Amino acid sequence: MTDKDQEPTQQVETARKAFEQEFERFARFIGDSADLRGLDLEQATSEQRSLGELRTRHLGKKSALAASKKLIGRVAPESRAAFGQLVQATEAALVQALDRAEQSLKNYIEAARTALESLDVTLPGRRPRRGHRHPITLLRERIEDIFVALGYAIEDDREIETDFYNFDALNIPQNHPARAWQDTFYTAEGFALRSQTSTVQIHAMQRRGASVRMIAPGRVFRRDTPDPTHNPMFFQVEGLCVDRGITMAHLKGTVAEFLRRMFGPETVTRFRPSYFPFTEPSAEFDFSCFKCKGTGCRICKNSGWIELGGSGMVHPNVLRAVGIDPQEFSGFAFGLGIDRMCALMYELDDIRLLFENDVRFLEQFE
Repeated sequence: MTDKDQEPTQQVETARKAFEQEFERFARFIGDSADLRGLDLEQATSEQRSLGELRTRHLGKKSALAASKKLIGRVAPESRAAFGQLVQATEAALVQALDRAEQSLKNYIEAARTALESLDVTLPGRRPRRGHRHPITLLRERIEDIFVALGYAIEDDREIETDFYNFDALNIPQNHPARAWQDTFYTAEGFALRSQTSTVQIHAMQRRGASVRMIAPGRVFRRDTPDPTHNPMFFQVEGLCVDRGITMAHLKGTVAEFLRRMFGPETVTRFRPSYFPFTEPSAEFDFSCFKCKGTGCRICKNSGWIELGGSGMVHPNVLRAVGIDPQEFSGFAFGLGIDRMCALMYELDDIRLLFENDVRFLEQFE
């Protein structure tokens, strides 16, 4: 072989040595080696990518070995066959080494993924944690059950209302403080978040007319500063009964029966005169303490009575607003806060606990 032939041959040898130097880190993975078993899945995948990049560098179209094939024209005719065999043998050796390392990594990765995703069907299953109803939901459903048994329907409606439903139809005057932005949440378009579920009663009377017998449990919103007894969002239930010949006696009998079914047959109810724009006459109702039976305790503040809600006969203006003739029909309405009732029944010092979603607290009501 002449000196002129030595140059292409030297380039092939240089390409082989460069490959061997880089391939040395991958040679240790050939076969079931300890180095291979020491890799986790992420590391093995990374090494597989690096090995693919090594193949491209040394066997690709722009590799030194590919460039040496183009030098065959510079080799003397009598040496070209030997040079071609050298190039082919070198390329075959590189491919074989790469294939062996790649196959070892591929087998190891497949086995690692299988082990990671495998499921031992003989192991006992994990029971999913069952949720349960929130204490407010438990109390609301109990209230609903009582009134359904008394022949009342359950009504629900929108939480964002116009002034008509939130104030006008309820006989609330224009200068009433409840209309001010300090007491009510307003949207940019002038709508208001309902401040009582009485709005549902207006919708129900418009839709159904008289006679109506319904309760409306749901969320209401007022601009109260959060404290142990107040929250800007709370739950309320209001009841309504409109028919011919409805009197205050029906109201007292309904509220008394509800409280007896809720707290026991010995529960005593009392009514105190009050004022609400949407009822006339109006009254607040209390009931004898379910804890001390009227003798006085911490829950009733040693008075023997627990204040629960407001009530009264539906104002004639409210009936007129929904197209019902107050000369022919009359009705009563009442309302109470579910959150406060819940706090009383479970002896909670702070109603904010009901809305903080603390699992440690809520688990007590399973």
